[in-house]
Amino acid sequence: MSATQVVLVDDHAMVRAGLRALLEDIENIEVIAEAEDGLAAVELTARLCPDLVIMDIAMREMNGLEATRRIKAQCPLARVMILSMHNTKQYVLEALKAGASGYLLKDSTPLELELAVRALERGETYLSQAVSQKLIEHSLAKEKPSSDPQLSPRQREVLLLIAQGHSTKEIAHRLHVSVKTIETHRSQLMQKLAIKDIAGLVRHAVRIGLIAVPLDENA
Repeated sequence: MSATQVVLVDDHAMVRAGLRALLEDIENIEVIAEAEDGLAAVELTARLCPDLVIMDIAMREMNGLEATRRIKAQCPLARVMILSMHNTKQYVLEALKAGASGYLLKDSTPLELELAVRALERGETYLSQAVSQKLIEHSLAKEKPSSDPQLSPRQREVLLLIAQGHSTKEIAHRLHVSVKTIETHRSQLMQKLAIKDIAGLVRHAVRIGLIAVPLDENA
């Protein structure tokens, strides 16, 4: 199997160096280029069309959100993961709207970085737990709970764990089933609810009252 090709984008050389070192410890990952701002990232991805772009938000020349929009427009198959210190709901929602497939906080552990990369390799969306919390809070502030008779008890259980920010592997471990079984449940949920991404499942879980999280008024 060919290596997943990655482009790193951050305006701090030491951050890029540290991230490169972590990624090179992950099997089958190859860092093929680096950029120090969004504009350079857009130019690089147009030329290289990597599998994955890991990118900061706040940068000179062009920020990561605008760069994500342009990268997805010119290279739709490239997956973009935002790696940022910002975990406010505004940043998270804008990143997802721009086309990002993942949002990881810079204080995440190396293990979570690997989990995020693997999720994006599988075509999934990955959000740090704190980031998922922000989306849940945002949805709770806008939507009222309701019932959902469409879902089976197991589907509701899987939906709850997804909304809580657990990875596919973690859910499989908790429910004592295979990863493939959880992937099937997730696909069935998306098909039944006409939802296309993880963020949509989180919003649905909030809407039907499956989860309840205290609102942070300062978020």
